[in-house]
Amino acid sequence: MTQEQPPLLDVRNISVGFRRRRRDPLLRALDDVSLTVPRGTTMGLVGESGSGKSTLAKAVLGLVPTQSGSVRLLGRDTTHLKPTDRRKLGSSLQAVFQDPNNSLNPSYTVGRSLAEPMRAQGIRSRDVIARRMARMLEDVGLDPAAAVKYPRDFSGGQRQRISIARALMTEPQLVICDESVSALDLSVRAQILNLLADLQDAHGVGYLFISHDMSVVRHICHDVTVLYRGQVMEAGSTRLVTREPAHPYTRALLLAAPVADPTAQRQRRASTAAGESASAEPQSANGCPFAARCPFAQQRCRDTRPEARTLADGRIVACHRYPEWQREIPDSASLAQSPNAACGPPTSSALHRPG
Repeated sequence: MTQEQPPLLDVRNISVGFRRRRRDPLLRALDDVSLTVPRGTTMGLVGESGSGKSTLAKAVLGLVPTQSGSVRLLGRDTTHLKPTDRRKLGSSLQAVFQDPNNSLNPSYTVGRSLAEPMRAQGIRSRDVIARRMARMLEDVGLDPAAAVKYPRDFSGGQRQRISIARALMTEPQLVICDESVSALDLSVRAQILNLLADLQDAHGVGYLFISHDMSVVRHICHDVTVLYRGQVMEAGSTRLVTREPAHPYTRALLLAAPVADPTAQRQRRASTAAGESASAEPQSANGCPFAARCPFAQQRCRDTRPEARTLADGRIVACHRYPEWQREIPDSASLAQSPNAACGPPTSSALHRPG
């Protein structure tokens, strides 16, 4: 009987806090967050700015200290690795960030930038590096001759392709994509999303895909975790979460995605107005972090933090009022009022979609 392989990434009960000054109280950027990325799949991490998405990415990469919890990569605990041991993770873990202009050294040729991850892993053979470089550039749709050029010679979309090629030079099993398409225009965004899906099919790489845009997450992610103020509101299959959200915050994110129908867009704005106006209320230290903005909140939501519970369909939700809040939604504010209403395609109908 073969032993079951551990997941690609297993984050368990991670908490990360910061202090503005030494004697100030700890501000929780992440509060008891857990998620799992199975091998060869894409986990979406979605939420507004300040929800803790990038902090979680930094915790996985070892760039910020954690107060509690654990991070396991391929079954190995990497939470508190020494810098020398963490550098060795580059063969399994890489990242692609939002702005390729800041990610690529303008004084380096593309070839030098691509070679860096392999040299950091102790690979010195020029022939090995050159062959891998040519293959990766071709895999991202660029001519291998691009290696002798500089980042300034390429468009923004091409630079992001170069960043992706660099991340794949060590043939990692997990790539963290931190808002990696948000700085691109719509047509280029579609190309990069399709490229990521193609590379996943070709290399079996898994992604932790961080975004504030539910419409993008819907088209590339197999599963999704929704964060708000450092806490998990909902997690599960992307298809289920976007079709019938179990948490009011997830619904608010879906309603924020633009749709082509102006009438439907006005109805969406009207349906979320009550929650937006409530955001001025002070947040309870003990209750649900979304209670001040939630149009369905009751006093218990403000007084007591809801525990995450697993639903019959496998999703996880932290909401006192699920499922009764769904029966209080006005008919005119339904997510299903227009085709693809859960969130329409952000870029192109040719985008890959998870099965």
